[in-house]
Amino acid sequence: MTEMKKVLLGWAGALLMCSSLAIAHDFTLGKLKIDHPWSRATAPGAKVAGAFLQIRNGGDADELLRAESDVAARVELHEMKMADGVMQMKAVKGVALPAGAEVKLAPGGYHVMLIDLKRPLKEGETFPMTLVFAKSGTVRVDVQIEAMGAKEGHAGH
Repeated sequence: MTEMKKVLLGWAGALLMCSSLAIAHDFTLGKLKIDHPWSRATAPGAKVAGAFLQIRNGGDADELLRAESDVAARVELHEMKMADGVMQMKAVKGVALPAGAEVKLAPGGYHVMLIDLKRPLKEGETFPMTLVFAKSGTVRVDVQIEAMGAKEGHAGH
């Protein structure tokens, strides 16, 4: 193998590793691990979007109290569930994080609702969001914007 091929293969490997790191991102706050925060791209003029993530609690019981982001005028925690055969969505005061549990904020369940978006969310971009917990404090995460029809984030959580 020529020296040039070795260099090119080395660079290709490094780029592949960097792109994998950019796709699968997680954040830690004490005993909490927040896996791959993501959202869907929005159409121009859309006023709402959801943000999703998974939280692994390796410590004592805690609670996600709220989320904050400058990408929207208002940010709320919501829950979607079936009631009498009808899908309903409502704001909640918090999301319980039992000790040792994994809690998903995912389409069709608990999620972060971004209300009155200040700009469209574009695939491939990110935006900052702060999560506030009852016991663990706060952590800033970067939310990856996926394709409009994405069912779950690239990390596959």
